[in-house]
Amino acid sequence: MVQVLTSNVIENNPFEIVKTQIDKCAEILKLTPAVTEVLKHPLRELHVSLPIRMDDGSIRVFQGFRVLYNDARGPGKGGIRFHPQETADTVRALAAWMTWKCSLMDIPLGGAKGGIICNPKEMSQAELERLSRAYIRQVYQFIGPCKDVPAPDVYTNPQIMAWMADEYSVIAGEPKFGVITGKPLCLGGSRGRGDATARGGMFTIREAAKNLGIDLKNATVAIQGYGNAGYYAAKLCQEMLGCRVIAACDSKGGVYNDKGIDPHEAMRCKEESGSVCDLPGVEKVTNEDVLTLDVDILIPAAIENVITADNAENIKAKIVAELANGPTTPEADDILFQNNVHVIPDFLCNAGGVTVSYFEMVQNTSMYYWEEEEVYAKLDKRISSAYASVLEASRKYNVNMRQAAYSVAVKRVVDTMKVRGWV
Repeated sequence: MVQVLTSNVIENNPFEIVKTQIDKCAEILKLTPAVTEVLKHPLRELHVSLPIRMDDGSIRVFQGFRVLYNDARGPGKGGIRFHPQETADTVRALAAWMTWKCSLMDIPLGGAKGGIICNPKEMSQAELERLSRAYIRQVYQFIGPCKDVPAPDVYTNPQIMAWMADEYSVIAGEPKFGVITGKPLCLGGSRGRGDATARGGMFTIREAAKNLGIDLKNATVAIQGYGNAGYYAAKLCQEMLGCRVIAACDSKGGVYNDKGIDPHEAMRCKEESGSVCDLPGVEKVTNEDVLTLDVDILIPAAIENVITADNAENIKAKIVAELANGPTTPEADDILFQNNVHVIPDFLCNAGGVTVSYFEMVQNTSMYYWEEEEVYAKLDKRISSAYASVLEASRKYNVNMRQAAYSVAVKRVVDTMKVRGWV
């Protein structure tokens, strides 16, 4: 029996959101229609079918994607997702956001993204390894240290990256571990990569709090999503900023305690029972409740389109720090801006991951590896500088932080395309 896995079309198409954001940016920067049109299309995308023999002997055909959105500023960079609801438009959108993210952080890379429609929670390690290696065999000609460098993303991890790097090296006939970032340390991974996304977000929250006059030692936090990014956000909010995390949720629901939630206990509970909902000594709440709690800082750390026109009016947080990709729709953005909610946009707030991935590429090339403290210091300097550039643009153009971030990032991409003679 052969089973073909496909995905349902999601509402709030993320790639249409990307186009809307580009149009707004084009107005701010006064881009020509031709340049705007170029920015709305990926340079290259690959769709692949991956027949995999499962442990029970059956064959399942998985669909996969790799999109290189723009490489004007350098080789493509972007993660690979394993997710049952993956779509081509989601991957296109994420590749576009990676383009702006790399540009905003002023690192010499373009944007790319990959994904496979699958549910890794229902697969064995052996099945995941076969799937990972099959994907690399299909995309081998289109990736490489100087072409397009993948990394982990939703439901992928250093072990999956190790299998992929190994498969690429086998095909190449020599060690080529620099083709992938987010690898284990023994294969050239960078120290500091595990919590880089959340740590970068903490640096942006710190800068935003300075700007808004918020005392972080007395600040309360709600975290929507409790995977890798959400857990580290909760942990670092307490350790780095001194905040009190009072709510968290995952796909099965949420928990609330105004005295504070122990991040480690919440993760232990999730690992043991599959959800934070079983955490003792807390009040159970819905995912929607977590988004609309009266807190100082809201951290969406899960999936796209959770803050919409339907609930944006009910957001009470002073800062929305987007560790997730695309958690806020354009309509919601306008509402939050009108309500003086300070949004730290995703491709600024969660840029710590790609920045340390870039550091990993630099270390792989030089064959010299940095200590963790050096990685963190370099990340702090780069992302704090990016925040300052966005804040300055927001004030200059009198626009919200997302539009300001786009104006900074897109202008750099457009300037490079002009220099190269593309437009």
